[in-house]
Amino acid sequence: MKIYTKTGDKGTTALIGGTRVAKHHLRIDSYGTVDELNAYVGLIRDQQISDHYKSVLKEIQDRLFTVGASLASDPQKSKMVIPDLHEADIELLEKEMDKMNDELPMLKHFVLPGGHTTVSFCHVARTVCRRAERLVVELAEEGTVNELVIKYLNRLSDYFFVLGRKLASDLNADEYIWIPRV
Repeated sequence: MKIYTKTGDKGTTALIGGTRVAKHHLRIDSYGTVDELNAYVGLIRDQQISDHYKSVLKEIQDRLFTVGASLASDPQKSKMVIPDLHEADIELLEKEMDKMNDELPMLKHFVLPGGHTTVSFCHVARTVCRRAERLVVELAEEGTVNELVIKYLNRLSDYFFVLGRKLASDLNADEYIWIPRV
């Protein structure tokens, strides 16, 4: 099987269901940004972190493929069965955040990204996740989007923030706080 098909050489691509759209279409931008996020999640997973975090990140990567499949489908034409998100996927993120938060000092200031490469990767993932969420929210205003996709992305960006704080603690890295100049 060849990877290249040449069908996109004129700037269009096919959604699941066969509809062709411009490669700059909001639906393509949405799932492309989710794909970018997934690459950053892989980068975090490749760091020297606990196997537990690696396992949760693998689950997140699986769910991001689910999100991507949902976003890549033409809601009017696709007859293909697409994997689906469940409330349990969101609950997993919440439970993981609660466990990490229980071990962290109370947050009293905004946190600046940095302190350790692994922590910075978490912040990059958080910001890419927020961008994906904004795009998906805009897409939902135009057409059909599974509500759980928006909820999952919203919770996931919070997860990356907490993971960054927890990894800073685990790695004995400095957590830089923002003190506004007044």
